Amino acid sequence: MTKSFVSLVAAASLSLSAGALAHDHGEDKPNIIETAAAAGDFTTLLTAIEAAGLTETLSGEGPFTVFAPTDEAFAAIPEADLAAILADSETLTAILTYHVVSGTVSSEQVVTLDSATTLQGSDITITVSNGGVLVDQANVITVDIEASNGIVHVIDAVITP
Repeated sequence: MTKSFVSLVAAASLSLSAGALAHDHGEDKPNIIETAAAAGDFTTLLTAIEAAGLTETLSGEGPFTVFAPTDEAFAAIPEADLAAILADSETLTAILTYHVVSGTVSSEQVVTLDSATTLQGSDITITVSNGGVLVDQANVITVDIEASNGIVHVIDAVITP
């Protein structure tokens, strides 16, 4: 199978899975922070964003592409380790900005990439296969959740630089 065919198949399947979470409110779209809060499955991510002082940035103009780990993804981190990360502002900021890419990168574009440079400065690895799309070791489970200042793709693990 060619990479372009695999990319198209992956984009189509990922786009279909986004259905219920994708929003189109025209000019009244919520920003990334408001979108994550309304979804209800990003409480830990939002707490971490607040602790790192990134709420204003991710509520701002953007545009940003956020690979957002769910609460379940954060729950996979041992409680003591997560507490230590939340208490270390420098490490927390590095981890969170590693989940963000400048600009709006739709699922259709993601599947054409091998990597993307994050706001943290390192590149994330993007792997497309018959099983879907991986960002580093995390599965992309929902795509193209639109916000007024970018787009959110949901992942099932917390990735680290």
